Amino acid sequence: MLLLLVRPPAQVRAERDREVFCGACKALMDEIEYDVMKARQKKTMVVGSFRINPDGTQQRKKISLAKSEAFLTEVLENVCNRMNDYKLEEDPQTKEKSFKRFAPRKGDKIYEEFKRFYFYSDAYKPLKFACETIIEEYEDEIYALIAQEAVYLADKLCSEKSDLCGAPSATHTEF
Repeated sequence: MLLLLVRPPAQVRAERDREVFCGACKALMDEIEYDVMKARQKKTMVVGSFRINPDGTQQRKKISLAKSEAFLTEVLENVCNRMNDYKLEEDPQTKEKSFKRFAPRKGDKIYEEFKRFYFYSDAYKPLKFACETIIEEYEDEIYALIAQEAVYLADKLCSEKSDLCGAPSATHTEF
């Protein structure tokens, strides 16, 4: 006789490593915020109908690339690959653990030197998995926050919308 045990989603959700999911959420939103900020600085995109009106005109308008669905979809598809740019650190005084970015971003002065090194570690795999899970579960909320041009994206998603990190931080920590 085969006995199958099925757990309700609430119990499965409770087994998540809160530290990893909170860290992944903050890192995810930090990376998205960086990409959106870069795109807002200079890039626009023409959107609208390709349909020609009877008078021969087309209804088109320019929008910020950062607000285009195509751009945001591309960002969300690739952002979790950057989770290996983060490492787990422990605050010596509070013993609180958090993920911090250690790799320079493309365009930073040290980036050319840094990219000569190859880093591979299984340590970031749980962070990447958590990142992908968060995107699956909260994709609509992420789009909405970016469309609203919300500030402190990490606090808004990770604490207020998803409760992955508990109460929002008073200091709005930066990575």
